[in-house]
Amino acid sequence: MANDRAYVAQNNAQLERLRALVDRLSDEELRRPLSAGWTVAGVLAHLAFWDQRVLVLIERWERLGAGSVPPRINREDVDWINDAAKALCLALPPRTAARLAVATAEAVDREVETLAADLIAANAAAGNPINLLRAEHRREHLDEIERALTG
Repeated sequence: MANDRAYVAQNNAQLERLRALVDRLSDEELRRPLSAGWTVAGVLAHLAFWDQRVLVLIERWERLGAGSVPPRINREDVDWINDAAKALCLALPPRTAARLAVATAEAVDREVETLAADLIAANAAAGNPINLLRAEHRREHLDEIERALTG
């Protein structure tokens, strides 16, 4: 990913896709059940949670400086983190969850787009523990939601 910021265009495209989806979904569609006990709104809140995590980590890292090592998440921790956050994601009013997903995506995308070059380089040198390409996670769940809505 280096300093070329190629991730910006992909993030922007998936952000626009997220906005369009949220704008067109009815409250009933936001409550539609998905697999594993999730709902459309719950999955949108899940996206907001993970984007917020990146936003908080970047803000913390900017204070510490590029000489610090960005925090890394263990892949085996993702499932229990998702399970722990699930009740909170599902407890949000559906429209609130949808708006939060868009607002958080906008905030994190602004942050990664303007991230200092030295932090981008340090992140890359550390093996990209902070995933600046937010589009991948959004795409995965937007595809899931669209499949569920089209039956």
